[in-house]
Amino acid sequence: MKKIEGSPKNLKQLLQNTKYSIHYYQREYMWQRKHIEELIDDLTTEFLESYKEGDERQDVQDYGAYFMGSIVLAGRENAIIDGQQRFSTLTLLLIYLNNRIKNMGKSYRLIEEMIYSESYGKESFNIDVDDRQDCMRAIFHNEPYDITDANESVKNLYGRFNDIKEIFPEDSITDDMLLHFCDWLANKVFFIEIVATTEQDAHKVFVTMNDRGLSLTSTEMLKGYLLSEIKNDKKREELNNIWKDKILQLRKDNDDGDETFIKSWLRSQYAESIRESKAGAVNKDFDIIGGPFHKWVRDERSKIGLNTSEDFELFIKKFDKYSDVYLKIKRAEKTFFKNTQYVYYNAKVDFTLQSQVLLAPICYDDDWNTVGEKMNLTARFIDLYILSRFTYHKRLGYNYIKNYIFRLTKDIRQCSIDELKEKLNEYYIGLSFDPAHALPGLHLTSSTRRYIKHMLARITSFIEEETGVASNYVHYMDTNTKNPFEIEHIISDHYEWFTKEYDNQDEFKYYRNNIGALLLLHKSINASLNDSKYPKKLKKYCSNEGNIYSESLGEQAYKNNPKFIRFMNKHELSFKPYDTFGKDEIMERNDLLVQLVNLVWNPDMFRE
Repeated sequence: MKKIEGSPKNLKQLLQNTKYSIHYYQREYMWQRKHIEELIDDLTTEFLESYKEGDERQDVQDYGAYFMGSIVLAGRENAIIDGQQRFSTLTLLLIYLNNRIKNMGKSYRLIEEMIYSESYGKESFNIDVDDRQDCMRAIFHNEPYDITDANESVKNLYGRFNDIKEIFPEDSITDDMLLHFCDWLANKVFFIEIVATTEQDAHKVFVTMNDRGLSLTSTEMLKGYLLSEIKNDKKREELNNIWKDKILQLRKDNDDGDETFIKSWLRSQYAESIRESKAGAVNKDFDIIGGPFHKWVRDERSKIGLNTSEDFELFIKKFDKYSDVYLKIKRAEKTFFKNTQYVYYNAKVDFTLQSQVLLAPICYDDDWNTVGEKMNLTARFIDLYILSRFTYHKRLGYNYIKNYIFRLTKDIRQCSIDELKEKLNEYYIGLSFDPAHALPGLHLTSSTRRYIKHMLARITSFIEEETGVASNYVHYMDTNTKNPFEIEHIISDHYEWFTKEYDNQDEFKYYRNNIGALLLLHKSINASLNDSKYPKKLKKYCSNEGNIYSESLGEQAYKNNPKFIRFMNKHELSFKPYDTFGKDEIMERNDLLVQLVNLVWNPDMFRE
């Protein structure tokens, strides 16, 4: 192997006006929402530890630094051998920050130069991958992009950018400190740049980094510490085998599944404190567990009851029990089962803190029936919490909800079923959620899109179940089919057709995007109706290509349909057909949705 050079470089030095390609043996861009949450939490926490109100931008040069690991390059082509996941994600973050700066009426040339360069009027992104260009261009210009037929990397890039928009804590990194944060990100976030001069050396570095010499993980360090405190050799070997078997199960579908579980478990059962959301605050239990958790267990051994050899034995037995519960949660998140439906619903809208909350009320001695009932009750509350947040246009990003979820976790920790119902009912009352007040103001935006689709899918599938048709919720939410369901606007996007009814274009858009003017249709039908007026759309809604909720707009749904009529009368629902569809009809449809939401998201199970 020829000379390998390594040097520390900040993000500005690496990205400003520098082009990179992705090497041919690199995998697709695979980061998921949880990785975005962890990165943004780490970066913003590190920045806020240094930032003080009143700081000038030049004060940032004295702030603490953040180390992102290594970036390995093949020097001749500047091809990324290792680090493209982090580089791609940081580019998405820079685009988000750049868009936010532009919305403030300002510009920051350095940030733009770290994202792309322009030659002869053509944009070229610094991470230069041909099949990503159209998507990246849409993201950069804050425009919608159709990912239906896109490859895995493009789908993930688009999804993670939308996650960043939702997750980034705008109430913590406010507009008056945003440029400080950008300065810090550019100058104080470091990589070790490792450059191999030949293709062969680059591949050797890649193989070495991925196949050999890996340092112990936090999970392995925790296991070593726990087992070392067990005096009985036979018992230590027995528990070591239990630990190894469980780790294999946790890693079966996710390489870091073991660490994700342990963080959720420790937070759910033992964390007593969390970092305050203000500059200068220090990390507490919840935050430290999100990092090298083996150190936290060792440092807090007395607090969590690890004093004798028998305590350490019991701790590993608890690890075994709670990991089984966690695996049950993960199965329920991936596959729809009626008895764990709420766990599935919450996962479909990417509620990543679900495992922590569901583990909280579980006791080590609970039988599996009790575990299942506690899971169902808690997941049902999360479902209501999500509804209450997005209907009032409140963000559900990690940084916006983690303190509330932490308080909930502590309050329901190891509750009996009766105690759990009482606590969850108190929390529900505390939400002050009123569909009649929330829904009239609910309209489609980039941040509410996934939740409105979820709501429409839940309501439509509920009506189907109540009228003797199999629920199609899973199908409605599946984006991997050739012809997925999409949100359909009942009113076409042609303001010029409706100038007599709407005073201006803003009012038109407000009503057009209201939840009462939306439903679900197959993508192909949705596209074919883009420029159609309501009478033509209604024919499609009432055909075999629609669903019971869309069909209810037409008269046919009320003829020779006894199950639907019985359902409507039983719940005194204000379904009715419409020959025309304008402001009044939208608000009537909105009133109907209030009735349906009260049925589908009924909180009475906490009071039984």
